[in-house]
Amino acid sequence: MTALIETRNLKKIYGTGEATVHALAGVDVKVKRGEFVAIMGPSGSGKSTLMNILGCLDSPTEGEYILDGRVVSQLSREELAEVRNQKLGFIFQAFNLLPRLSTLANVMLPMLYNPDEEVSDDEARNRAVASLEAVGLGSRLDHLPSEISGGQQQRVAIARALVNNPPVILADEPTGNLDSKSSVEIIDILHKLHDNGATIVMVTHEPEIARHAQRVICVRDGLIISDGHDGESECMRSY
Repeated sequence: MTALIETRNLKKIYGTGEATVHALAGVDVKVKRGEFVAIMGPSGSGKSTLMNILGCLDSPTEGEYILDGRVVSQLSREELAEVRNQKLGFIFQAFNLLPRLSTLANVMLPMLYNPDEEVSDDEARNRAVASLEAVGLGSRLDHLPSEISGGQQQRVAIARALVNNPPVILADEPTGNLDSKSSVEIIDILHKLHDNGATIVMVTHEPEIARHAQRVICVRDGLIISDGHDGESECMRSY
């Protein structure tokens, strides 16, 4: 099966001379369509840099990133923004909801920035409502983020990530700001998405969260030191 995500000798270098930092030192990764993958590593390992590149939020210094058959590693900022909107759904640790917009309006936002798909106001609303209902928030359409719990805010973020039906869901520490009960609820939703065919790449520093993935990629010093079902054990040595 052709990889949905593939990186080839991916490098990210910051600074020059003695101040040079190799955040990524030659990373090769393949993620097949329909996989649930966790990326783990200690602080400064390069996992966040890798996630930023996979999310088209940054470009590598060297190497290639191929997403859904397209080489995206050297695209312009405008082109990367287009790819983000069409191919990727983001779930962030800090939720990143706009505080003055209702949950419904927050979920509708990605459809407003999709130039390749003309969506009427009614269709956009219907899709956003369906997405919120899918995460159990059909009765919270008009609530502001400040009027719902942290776990509910993360569910709104998941609904927003799903509304454009992207081929890849990127979850960056999705349970990092949540209590244990809310964390379990969010992981249950991710499992349901995966069972329905979603491809999920999740960054986490929590071993108990990483155990829910099919594969665990362990990153250290800008390199992948293990990739597979035993990746967690390698990462455990870093904690």
